[in-house]
Amino acid sequence: MNLKVIGWIAAFALVVGGSALAWLFWFAGGSGEPSAELTTPTLASGPTTESVGTSKTYVIDASQSVASFEIGEVLRGSPNRVVGETNQVAGQVQVDLADLSSTQFSQIVVNARTLRTDSERRDRAMRGPIILNSASDEFELITLDIDLATGLGGTAEPGDTLRFSLTGDLTIKGVTNEVVFDVVVTLSDESTVEGSVTTTVLRSDFDIGIPSVPGVAEVTDEVVLGLRFVAVAG
Repeated sequence: MNLKVIGWIAAFALVVGGSALAWLFWFAGGSGEPSAELTTPTLASGPTTESVGTSKTYVIDASQSVASFEIGEVLRGSPNRVVGETNQVAGQVQVDLADLSSTQFSQIVVNARTLRTDSERRDRAMRGPIILNSASDEFELITLDIDLATGLGGTAEPGDTLRFSLTGDLTIKGVTNEVVFDVVVTLSDESTVEGSVTTTVLRSDFDIGIPSVPGVAEVTDEVVLGLRFVAVAG
C-alpha cells in the first residue's frame, strides 16, 4: 500500500472520528428541554385511621429545591470537581408529628435531561448514549422508590431537626440498585419542611460510561448525589 493511499485512509478515519465525536457531543444530546412537565407522584397509601386529622402532606417546591451530582476528574492536567444541578424534581411526604414512624413517602423523580454543569458541551455529552442517555425519553427520568426509613420515630414539633436514613430502589439509565441516603430535615414551621438528602454511588453500577475526550482524564467512579429541598403543606 503506497503512502498516498495510507494518507487517504488516515484522513477518512479522522473525518469519520471527528464527525462521530461531534455527533456525540452535540447532536445526540438534543436540546435538553424536558418532554413534559413533572407531575407530583402520588403517595403509596393514605394516613392510618389513628393519624387522620393530625397528619399533613408536604409537596416538594421545585422553585426552592435542587437535585445535584458531583464527580471528580482531571481536566487538562489539573484536578476538577464537576457539579451538575436541576430544579426539575418532584415528590411528596405525609407526616404525623405525633407518630413519625407512620411517615409515608411518594416516589421521588428527577429529570436527568435538565441537569446542567458549567459547560454546554459537557451537558450535551451527558444527555448522549454513553453517559446518561437522557435525551432518550426512556431514560429521561431518575426515580427513587423508598422502601424503608431508619431512625425515624417518636414525635416532633416545629423547629426540630431530624436525622435519619432512607433505603430505596434508585433507577438511573434503566438500571436499578438499592441505595441508602442520609437525610437531615428541619421542621421550619407547621407548613414548611426543608432539608438535604445525600448518598454516594458508583457510576459503573448504573452503566454510566465516560467517552474518551481530549483533555479529560481520571474521571472517578464515585458520584455524590444530593437533593436540597423545601416542601410545603399541600
